[in-house]
Amino acid sequence: MTTIRSFMTDDHRRCDDFFAEAEQAIGKQNIAAARAAFGHFQSSVLAHFECEEKTLFPTFEAKTGMSMGPTQVMRMEHQQMRALLDDARNAIESGDTDDYLGLAETLLIMMQQHNMKEENILYPMCDQHLSAELPAVLERLEMELCDE
Repeated sequence: MTTIRSFMTDDHRRCDDFFAEAEQAIGKQNIAAARAAFGHFQSSVLAHFECEEKTLFPTFEAKTGMSMGPTQVMRMEHQQMRALLDDARNAIESGDTDDYLGLAETLLIMMQQHNMKEENILYPMCDQHLSAELPAVLERLEMELCDE
């Protein structure tokens, strides 16, 4: 059975794959391919954030009454990562690979820590508290992520 945890974790991995493509292209000095891969990565991550903030978090908060807990922390981290994504995008667009690599390293560390919190704490909490709504929530998440 698909859970919120398995579905959203799979989407994390899909985003990670685009990020890895960008890194590999940079390593081969293929800036055009790196820009394209980073573009896919950025749009995938932003779509992921959007569906969490529009659907998953509000549904969880409405069910549990917890709006100042883990979802608030995740939203704050999303904002920090959005800024890093923009900075990395600007660096790669201008061909500044050194700046890009520094930003990408910071982004990678932040994403790893963020994803661990979601995958090991928040998503299991969502699965537990939203068990009655699970099919409907998963359907909405899938529609939003496939819309991107």
